[in-house]
Amino acid sequence: MAFVEKKLPADAPVVDKALNWVDSRFPLTKLWNDQWGKYYAPKNFNFWYIFGSLAMLVLVIQIVTGIFLVMHYKPDANLAFASVEYIMRDVPWGWLVRYMHSTGASAFFIVVYLHMTRAFLYGSYRKPRELIWLFGFAIFLCLMAEAFFGYLLPWGQMSYWGAQVIVNLFGAIPFIGPDLSLWIRGDYVVSDATLNRFFSFHVIAIPLVLLGLVVAHLIALHEVGSNNPDGIEIKENLGPDGHPVDGVPSHPYYTFHDIFGVTVFLTIFSFVVFFAPEMGVTSLSTITLSRLTR
Repeated sequence: MAFVEKKLPADAPVVDKALNWVDSRFPLTKLWNDQWGKYYAPKNFNFWYIFGSLAMLVLVIQIVTGIFLVMHYKPDANLAFASVEYIMRDVPWGWLVRYMHSTGASAFFIVVYLHMTRAFLYGSYRKPRELIWLFGFAIFLCLMAEAFFGYLLPWGQMSYWGAQVIVNLFGAIPFIGPDLSLWIRGDYVVSDATLNRFFSFHVIAIPLVLLGLVVAHLIALHEVGSNNPDGIEIKENLGPDGHPVDGVPSHPYYTFHDIFGVTVFLTIFSFVVFFAPEMGVTSLSTITLSRLTR
């Protein structure tokens, strides 16, 4: 098939010309329209349907803050705790980045739990949305693994003994438990080997899997369409224009719907980050490990 580029008037805006040039080589506008711009969603979305977009927002916050934290963190048993204190005390705005990351981790689970609650309330696990549910379940498992691997990284008392307890849970599995615990730790106790492998899983392996599952989750969602409180399949009732009568384009309707939710969420999130990042409790992770526990 011969390459064909759409012809625009000579006086067309530069932005239109640039977009046309890109669209001739990559389906940017088509992707936008298919996935959001002209993607029809039910008209009767309520409060519960805002947490999916909030989960995406928190995921972006976690990735961005995580990148900046890794720039200064040292995955070494002798340097990890000191590097966290360095981030908090000496890195410009390091305290803010770390508190955004730690608060974001808690916010991620809160938002995901509410998102799952909506799925239970309105039957989003039923046909034809089984794959959406399964991908979401896999995302939840990845989040738990990501939180577990990241919990050890501050290398303080609470993170160390928390990791020790959780790893020892695998030791309770009959026959293979002790060997499995040893394999997970990489040593007979939680040590530098454990810290390094947990760091690699937390920063590289699990995030890659998580991003892949999120993409699959969204593709499956847009293939079969969103559920709604009334349980009506909007694709079964199309108007003369071929669009669902009971649906509206996601943009601009749900763009502004989500912006309102994001504004409320960021207000609460900012309050916690700036005024109560540790909820008034002095964390044991601010106490370094003694040489006896390394």
